[in-house]
Amino acid sequence: MRESKFWELMEDEFGASYAGHLARSHHLFALGGRTVLEALVTESPRTVWFALCDDMDVPEARRFGRDDPVRS
Repeated sequence: MRESKFWELMEDEFGASYAGHLARSHHLFALGGRTVLEALVTESPRTVWFALCDDMDVPEARRFGRDDPVRS
């Protein structure tokens, strides 16, 4: 997962304003108690995303993003 996809998932799940706040303030204890932003320095965006999903109880069905309808 690219970091751009990580931020897209963050904004889709938590909203643009809260995603930034969450990234700065939420400590991921599964990743050494670092904040999301700190963890992104050394961990893959995928690892950080799934750790955050676990902490925030994001349902499995939403962990890979929204299923937007296909336009014809």
